[in-house]
Amino acid sequence: MKVEDGIICFEHVWKGYGGEDVLQDFSLCIGRGEFLTVIGRSGCGKTTALKLINGLLAPDKGRILVEGVDIARTDQIALRRRIGYVIQSIGLFPHMTVAKNIAYVPSLEKKKWKKEEERKKVEELLEVVGLSPNLTSRFPDELSGGQKQRVGIARALAARPKILLMDEPFGAVDDITRRTLQDEIGRLHKKLQVTVVFITHDMKEALKLGTKMLVMDKGKVVQYDTPSEIAAHPVNDFVGELIGVKEFL
Repeated sequence: MKVEDGIICFEHVWKGYGGEDVLQDFSLCIGRGEFLTVIGRSGCGKTTALKLINGLLAPDKGRILVEGVDIARTDQIALRRRIGYVIQSIGLFPHMTVAKNIAYVPSLEKKKWKKEEERKKVEELLEVVGLSPNLTSRFPDELSGGQKQRVGIARALAARPKILLMDEPFGAVDDITRRTLQDEIGRLHKKLQVTVVFITHDMKEALKLGTKMLVMDKGKVVQYDTPSEIAAHPVNDFVGELIGVKEFL
């Protein structure tokens, strides 16, 4: 894929900690509207790559382009506000209601939602993620794990991002809730046409959700293709072994 065709592009990116390279000459272009699942053993650089996309980390060498612009030359706060970010621990503010958690990012904007507009938009977002509008006045500790994760997704969608980053978002919920959330995020992707970068340790999850799939090892791209192509034609023994493993660390 050409750089101009990708919504997120890494160009020969290197990133290390304490003298050890985590990403090594990492190059990748993600197409607009893709649902990219990223899989690989712990320490292979998955989360580092995700944090580089929204400017939480800066590359040691190389550059990252978002919508064709080098993020090193953009306002980092503005960048993060237009990229949704969902993590396993959810990160809801415990002292805020569900409504205030969802409206948090828009409240930081100059054209923030007015009171009645906020109520309508929060209710719409709750319906989008399959939750009842009756939850708006509840606090995070009054919600189930699955409800919290849905609220986290609603909050990430509140600023209408073109990109949604998800770092093992369903890792802390039970299997039944996880399967429901997988179906929900797949439905949302099709409906909203947002570009999703989704890190997981679960091979079945990666194969089920992705329109594209990235296998990483030791900070490098090992294989990048459709899930069906990777499952049918693993590029080497490493990928072939991963395909046969449901979940790994």
